[in-house]
Amino acid sequence: MTVMTRLILTFTDSGAGGLKAARLADCVIGIEQQFACGRLPSSSELDALLSPRAASRRVGAHWLDHLTGRLVEDARSQGLGLTEFCERFDAVDLWVDPDPDSQLQLIWLLHYLRPHASVISRLAILQADQPIGEQQPSELAAWSLQLALIRDDHLETASDAWTAWRASTPETWFNLLAQDLDALPQLQNSIVALLEELPSRGSGLGATEMRMLELRSAGHVHPYDLFPRHEKLIPRRTLGYWETGALLDGLSSCPMPAIAGLSEGPFDLALHEDPDRHHRYKRSRLALTGFGQAIVAGTGDFSQHNPIHRWWDGTELINERLWRWEAESRTLVAP
Repeated sequence: MTVMTRLILTFTDSGAGGLKAARLADCVIGIEQQFACGRLPSSSELDALLSPRAASRRVGAHWLDHLTGRLVEDARSQGLGLTEFCERFDAVDLWVDPDPDSQLQLIWLLHYLRPHASVISRLAILQADQPIGEQQPSELAAWSLQLALIRDDHLETASDAWTAWRASTPETWFNLLAQDLDALPQLQNSIVALLEELPSRGSGLGATEMRMLELRSAGHVHPYDLFPRHEKLIPRRTLGYWETGALLDGLSSCPMPAIAGLSEGPFDLALHEDPDRHHRYKRSRLALTGFGQAIVAGTGDFSQHNPIHRWWDGTELINERLWRWEAESRTLVAP
């Protein structure tokens, strides 16, 4: 009797760990990219990430980097691309978390795989409404019954959304809200959550930055008290750990800070690898400046007093060209 081989692809390290523990597949791969914050890699860079790579040309990032396991080592020795690796299995399952970065990785991967019929024919998807990595293995085994075969509407929606996320303005992404997104049920919430990270029409800050100021105003004084998911004070996580730390840096280290008292920085790997510096960072006692208090009160605009230069999808945000989001009316405001 032929035994069916199964591969699971997911988009967080914690989810990959939980799925490995559940022993639902012959191989579990976590492909974790950060697309929700910062400048997007070029199309050629993203293609190279998933394409075959000769052992003699190990230059640039590749999907096999940092993965372990017998099947992975074999694939690495042959320089396999992701599609060639998927073709070694009878079934390929996508397990997708509901957070925005996982949703962005989903639309990117489906867009990439769409021309590869030999892989698409093997694909099934599970679109979770809770973080996969927070579930017990027995719960994940029960979840596997929710897997559904990939259909054309999954692929069409994903390609439309990925094209919109790469656009040079947020307009196409915003216009997705008027489309039928039922094929990817967690995508609509992610579209709105990411639009909320644009500078607000009133404060000039994104939603994560404003939540940090509001938490400090409510009496939480240490840096990690302000991070998403810390003790469930901020239940929704739009941006990742490193991105959130960089935002806190930006609120503190600027011509007119909104937060004072951050003892160390910048929030990078060097800080984390120095125990003394990291301890000082964690024990920093933060305070809102007068300007920060004005922002929380709705009378201050961060962008009027500080330089803005960051990337939101394919959009370069600068003071002179600042797309904004009006949360109450859910309206995109052009520069």
